[in-house]
Amino acid sequence: MTPAIVAALQKCEALTPETFAKLQRPSEPPLREPSTGNPITHSQLIDLSKLLKQHASDLESDPSHAAYIPFRLQDLLRGTKVYVPPPPPKPEPTSEYKALMAHLRKQEEARAYERMLNPAPQTEMFSQRYPVTPNARFHTTAIDHAEEEDEATYADVNRQLALIANVLISIIACSVAIWMAARHWSAPTRLGLSMTGSGVVAAAEVVIYSGYIRRVREAKATEKAKVEVKEVAESWIIEGSKGAAEKVKLIPNATAPDTKDGQVRFRHGKQK
Repeated sequence: MTPAIVAALQKCEALTPETFAKLQRPSEPPLREPSTGNPITHSQLIDLSKLLKQHASDLESDPSHAAYIPFRLQDLLRGTKVYVPPPPPKPEPTSEYKALMAHLRKQEEARAYERMLNPAPQTEMFSQRYPVTPNARFHTTAIDHAEEEDEATYADVNRQLALIANVLISIIACSVAIWMAARHWSAPTRLGLSMTGSGVVAAAEVVIYSGYIRRVREAKATEKAKVEVKEVAESWIIEGSKGAAEKVKLIPNATAPDTKDGQVRFRHGKQK
C-alpha cells in the first residue's frame, strides 16, 4: 500500500462503511487499519476505484478534506510494487534427523582423525618417475611428426590457393581480352563471346589439372610398388687373436674354403 491508497481506504470507509466491508474477502489481505507497506490485491484496488468513482462528487465537494483523494485505478497503482511474501519458517527437524546428523558428524571426525594419523601417499608426477634426460631433444617425438604434418598440410593449402588464383586470373584475363577485341560488335555479342571464352578456359584448366593430379597419383603408386633392395658392399672382420682388423670386399656369388690354418674363412655374397 502507498499513502494514497491508505488515504483512499480511510475515506471510503468513512463514506460507506457497509459497502467498504464488502471489499474484504476471506482469501485476501485485510483492509482494516490500513498502513503503508501492507499488501493489497489488484482486485481490491479495482473494487476500491469503482466505489470511489461512485462517490466522486462527494470527494470533490467535501471541504473538510483538503488533500486530493485518488479514485482512478491508474492513480492508485502509481508507486505500488509487487508484494513478495516472506519465506515460511523452516520446519523444526525431527529427533531422528538430529540423531542421524550427529552420527554422521562423528563418522566424519573419525575419518579426519584417521587421515591425520595415516596420511595418504603423495601423488608421484610422471616427470618425477621418468625424469627428462639431457639428450631427449635429439630423439624424435610425436610433436615433431605433428609439426611435419602441419608443414605438409600448410604447403598443400598454399598450393591449392595459388592454383585457384591462377585459374581465376586466366578466366578473367581471357574474358577481358575477348571483350576488348570485339569492341566494334554489339554488347550482347561481346558478352556471349566473353562468356564462351571464359568457359573454354575454365574447362581447359580443369582438364589440365585433372591430368596433373592423375600423373602424380600414378607416380606415387609406382614408387610405392618398387621393392627396396639392400646390398652389402663391404664388411670388416675383427680377429681376436691378433687384435687387428681386416677389410674384406664382398664379391657376389663367390665362396671360399671353410677353414685354413686354423682361421675361419668368411663367404662373400649379396644380401637382399
